Amino acid sequence: MKQKAYVAGVGMTSFGKHLDRTLKSLAGEAITQALTDAGLDEKELEAAYMGNAAASLITGQVCVPGQVVLRELGIGGIPVVNVENACATASTAFQQASSMITAGVYDVVLAVGMEKLYHPDKQRTFDVFKGAVDVDKYDQVLAQVAEDIRNAGVEPNLEGAGQSRSVFMDIYVTWAVEHMKRYGTTQRQFAAVSAKNSYHGSLNPRAQFRTELSVEEVLAAREIAWPLTLPMCSPIGDGAAAVVLVSPRKAREIGIEGKGVQVASSVLASGWDYKDGNAPGLVETIARQAYEEAGIGPEDLSCIEVHDASAPSEILYYEHLGLCPRGEGGRLVEEGHTRLGGTIPVNTSGGLLRKGHPIGATGLAQIAELTEQLRGRAGERQVEGARVALAENGGGYIGRDSAAIVVSVLTR
Repeated sequence: MKQKAYVAGVGMTSFGKHLDRTLKSLAGEAITQALTDAGLDEKELEAAYMGNAAASLITGQVCVPGQVVLRELGIGGIPVVNVENACATASTAFQQASSMITAGVYDVVLAVGMEKLYHPDKQRTFDVFKGAVDVDKYDQVLAQVAEDIRNAGVEPNLEGAGQSRSVFMDIYVTWAVEHMKRYGTTQRQFAAVSAKNSYHGSLNPRAQFRTELSVEEVLAAREIAWPLTLPMCSPIGDGAAAVVLVSPRKAREIGIEGKGVQVASSVLASGWDYKDGNAPGLVETIARQAYEEAGIGPEDLSCIEVHDASAPSEILYYEHLGLCPRGEGGRLVEEGHTRLGGTIPVNTSGGLLRKGHPIGATGLAQIAELTEQLRGRAGERQVEGARVALAENGGGYIGRDSAAIVVSVLTR
């Protein structure tokens, strides 16, 4: 369904370790910023889609996290939908809010992603990620990961998986070694992703890590699970992001129709069991749908935010999104094409690798970054002449693919 919603306002906290702040405090900051940016009063909100993935394990808040946050701000009397969809939680809230406006149900809708992942007991945090696979088949997941790594010619080492590191890092290892075996991609090319994103993150005042790293420094860092070193793995984080979406009618009323940031497409889908390993996968499939609905192709994109939960992930997404042929993602980053000033800058925010990854907030943080790019307000990390942007945000893992993916296209 072609979307007909405008981004009227965005807000976002800094991402990082906020042990002294509550979920209500973080979300409230982002919501207040978004409403102020939109020039709208909270009384004009007609519905809210409130994304959170981990509060039940980290803070103990269950069932009504969205209502709890909004009531603290004096917002009530409207439909509040709590959204949980793994790392695609916030982008799902965005897609649902935009679709309801497109369907003509509402004129002004709030979409929020909020998360606290830091906890004195680190096992609670790791348990969040363990819960993003089929828990009834957890041992089978680890066995399959080990088999995939072994089939790529690498001896698996799953010691610590799910206990001293997120189990998803081991899943990303399978993606990495399979790509290395099939296409000759190198560890140095993975490191080039982390180095590039560290440069972008150094320009982002809301990023969790702002130190720029060289390729050599990334390669020399502590190994997590070969070929991944620490800077190749996204850190957890606490934070929130919010977007106020409006209908064309409301856009006319507030003076942004035709010159504001518009949602051209936003597609949500879940994975499936593949029978043909060479057939287009989940990201490729819905990216094509998002391009078609927006009436564009990958060649029209000005900038992109992708779900770089690991450095190899970003390289794979280059290929899935059609930025280059299969197998050429490593070359694309190594030659500087995805860096600021390159042909198609990717993760100008610093990405998950440097901005951080509070999973329930990540998708809307991408939308906030791209909105600032399209408005020409991204400061030192501005992409010159940005007109069309894409966000890809995925979450969970079932079978051999993500459990949920959202691809959204924004235009100005």
